[in-house]
Amino acid sequence: MTLINDVMQEINTVMGMVDEDQLTQAETVIKKNKRIFVLGAGRSGLMAKGFAMRLMHIGYTVFVIGETITPAIQPKDVLISVSGSGRTGSVLEPTEKAKQDGVKVVAVTSNGGSPLGQLGDTTIVVPGATKGGDGVQSIQLLSTLFDQSVHVTLDVLCLMLSRRDHVSNDAAKAEHSNME
Repeated sequence: MTLINDVMQEINTVMGMVDEDQLTQAETVIKKNKRIFVLGAGRSGLMAKGFAMRLMHIGYTVFVIGETITPAIQPKDVLISVSGSGRTGSVLEPTEKAKQDGVKVVAVTSNGGSPLGQLGDTTIVVPGATKGGDGVQSIQLLSTLFDQSVHVTLDVLCLMLSRRDHVSNDAAKAEHSNME
């Protein structure tokens, strides 16, 4: 049980460093009358996809960049880009293009001073360890601590959005897949 306690302590340390004001700023950008796009690579991409699913459950129109059914992004849309290092080319380059095209960007990264962090109209810093050595150091491999902490952070953001939008658990459940 010591290892479990050690991992939980790492997550608690990182979550204690996440600035709720940054979540509140992101909340002001994410609105139901906007299309939301998410972007990430590798495990950060999986965390972004999980966030997209939660947004769908609470009534948002959301797309994952790179999926075959994802439409063209437009200036009135919001892009949420996730990269621990904030330097991942497959995340950074599309985010730069979207920003140049007038899309609002919410950056999620371990390093607020990174290129991605600087691109964000609002930036959420989740200072968990990344494979490049950013953030709180960890006994876990590669970017595991960042990924775990991003998952929790984005679920908290969804909870904030659901409360703001008055979406109940029953309403979210009604949007959950019934094809399982």
